Amino acid sequence: MIWAKEETLPRQEIENIQFTRLKETLKRVYEKVPAYRKKMEQAGISCEDIKDLKDLKKLPFTTKQDLRDNYPFGLFTVPKKDLVRIHASSGTTGKPTVVGYTRKDLQIWTECVSRIACMGGATSEDIAQICFGYGMFTGALGLHYGLENIGAVVCPASAGNTKKQIMYMQDFGTTLLVATPSYALHIAEVAREMGLDPEKDLNVRIGLFGGEGMSEAMRSEMHRLWGSKMTVTQNYGMSELMGPGVSGECLELCGMHINEDHFIPEIIDPDTGEVLPPGAKGELVITCITKEALPLIRYRTRDITRLFYEPCKCGRTTVRMESLSGRSDDMLIIRGVNVFPSQIEEVLFKVPEIGAHYEIVVDRKDYLDFMEIKVELADESLLDSYAKLGELEKRIKSNLRTVLGLDAAVKLVAPRSLKRFEGKAKRVTDLRKM
Repeated sequence: MIWAKEETLPRQEIENIQFTRLKETLKRVYEKVPAYRKKMEQAGISCEDIKDLKDLKKLPFTTKQDLRDNYPFGLFTVPKKDLVRIHASSGTTGKPTVVGYTRKDLQIWTECVSRIACMGGATSEDIAQICFGYGMFTGALGLHYGLENIGAVVCPASAGNTKKQIMYMQDFGTTLLVATPSYALHIAEVAREMGLDPEKDLNVRIGLFGGEGMSEAMRSEMHRLWGSKMTVTQNYGMSELMGPGVSGECLELCGMHINEDHFIPEIIDPDTGEVLPPGAKGELVITCITKEALPLIRYRTRDITRLFYEPCKCGRTTVRMESLSGRSDDMLIIRGVNVFPSQIEEVLFKVPEIGAHYEIVVDRKDYLDFMEIKVELADESLLDSYAKLGELEKRIKSNLRTVLGLDAAVKLVAPRSLKRFEGKAKRVTDLRKM
């Protein structure tokens, strides 16, 4: 089902809407946010210099550091009395990034999430269990209001207490699961430990997953644990831009449709800042063109992806972004080789003898970098055979070497011995930075 006509507009009409809203947003930001005005003046750019969408590249970038430097409300275009909601990041690496919403912002957010829920197959007949943590994190409340808006029943279960989550699924007849991909895999593991077959004993037909990237290998693992009939889609967003609702996969599974009447996407070279042509891989930059409280201009997401502008088989004409390849700031440099954790995940998930959980540890000894990958076995009985363990370790190392172009140590560990995460999974420990 397509929720809104704006998802099917001709390309020229989409761009006309974008340019009109960009000009309005830019004028408001210039007038009301001193930090933006200063940036534009330093760049020698005025609002009048933006004569079409191609001129967007003339504007300076906004980064997470700008939000921190202007903490908490310095980039807002409205006074605090006009806000009805405040969210914030965890702030684990410094001051949190604070985002605010006017009443109109919340209406737009709800609309955008309703669209991506429908893209993923959600209907008014669904019972949706939200297993994101409720609180300052935007994910839970974002999906909550969007799903309620399309008429679904919402169970705000939050994260944690996994056996009780499964009890709710059984007793309520949950048909739609909202969670991070890693927590969804954990729920299925626990269900199987309880003697349940998720495909036969639970009614979950749709997974609307977000909060962290999901590779095709992870999607396959999801089907292995939850059953082949489950619709597994991912959606994308971040608190700074809105929360969930920036983009989402339709049932064709050929990229995440961006709500282009609310966001303008660009792809840039992360090193030079140069705008790249359609289809080129680089860093995603987003401009918010309908937000009232915090309309960020050319926000560097640090996420690596590509954009495809061809109309989709589903009938939507909005641009699609490819599944994330990683983050420019998460890239590891090991002995001069660029390594993304997503590359390692793709290799691991193709090995049937190992489970879905892993940890990457990077350290330095004698001035040389080395990487160890801890991987859980799927079957504990493998621990009884040194020969089989050795063969499996050798095979994984060989596959990693082929993809990464360097050697990595592989440590096979017992099932369920690595830490589980109810929110975003922390896969990398870089001891070189400690």
